[in-house]
Amino acid sequence: MKFVDSEETKKEYKKFLEKHERCNFQQSLEWAEVKKPNWKPEVILAEGNNGEIIGSLCVWIRKMPIFGNIMYSSRGPVCDIHNMAVMKQLTDGAKELAKKYKAIVLRIEPDIVSDDQDFRKIVANLGYKIKDDAKDFKDEIQPRYVFRLDIKGKTQEEVMAGFKQKWRYNIRLASKKNVTIKEGTKEDLKDFHKIMIETGTRDGFIIRPLEYFEKMYDCLGPNHMKILMAYYEDKPISGVIPIFYGNKTWYLYGASSNSHRNLMPNYLLQWEMIKMAIERKDDIYDFRGVSRGNRPNAPTIWIIPI
Repeated sequence: MKFVDSEETKKEYKKFLEKHERCNFQQSLEWAEVKKPNWKPEVILAEGNNGEIIGSLCVWIRKMPIFGNIMYSSRGPVCDIHNMAVMKQLTDGAKELAKKYKAIVLRIEPDIVSDDQDFRKIVANLGYKIKDDAKDFKDEIQPRYVFRLDIKGKTQEEVMAGFKQKWRYNIRLASKKNVTIKEGTKEDLKDFHKIMIETGTRDGFIIRPLEYFEKMYDCLGPNHMKILMAYYEDKPISGVIPIFYGNKTWYLYGASSNSHRNLMPNYLLQWEMIKMAIERKDDIYDFRGVSRGNRPNAPTIWIIPI
């Protein structure tokens, strides 16, 4: 076990993360930069017999009022989650970091199937407590359940054929009504943010400041983050921010104006993002958070007191 502590190990880690099937952008050093300075990132690496990287866990450390330092990992670990030896290396590394930062707890929201019993046994044996009583979006930092589209090895035609008829109709309607999609630059975040404020006011959620999205672009764009805007009569009416990392594309943020919603620009934007993911030859297109419904396949939460 070792830590990412040099430019060389940063490069090794990025290469490992991007090629791993369990890759998640929230485990990346680029995303960790977005979260600074409120969170301090550390990356634990599990090593094989020849010193090669076989697992990783990016954790963030933050001082909380009264309680002290906490450690948090979003969508880690990245490894064979059924390999006890690898999981132990990463856990031992987390305990070492906890001593260094005098942290009181490690909270992890991993990217796993929630009813994976073998994984549950492994983490329980390592001392983790699994929290199964979270209520959808209320008790987590990340969405507990996500909806993913399997696009591995599929063409645009095959993916489109799998959509519901109403989806296909709305995508074509937006095109027929002369809604156009353009890839923007950092400057277009201003229009995106104005529409995001409109969306938040309509739907009742808090909006991050423009500076946050600009920082995201500085850290991730344009290779890992893009801005797509929908226009009608040369005016922006909707926008989305997709994230591209490793073998996946994530629909991270979306905003829609109160005007021209009948033109279905959001459907066309989703399709444009999915087409980008197919072009990249991704395995997964991730729509991100959804309510549980009857979905058993979703991340859960596990915590280890340090």
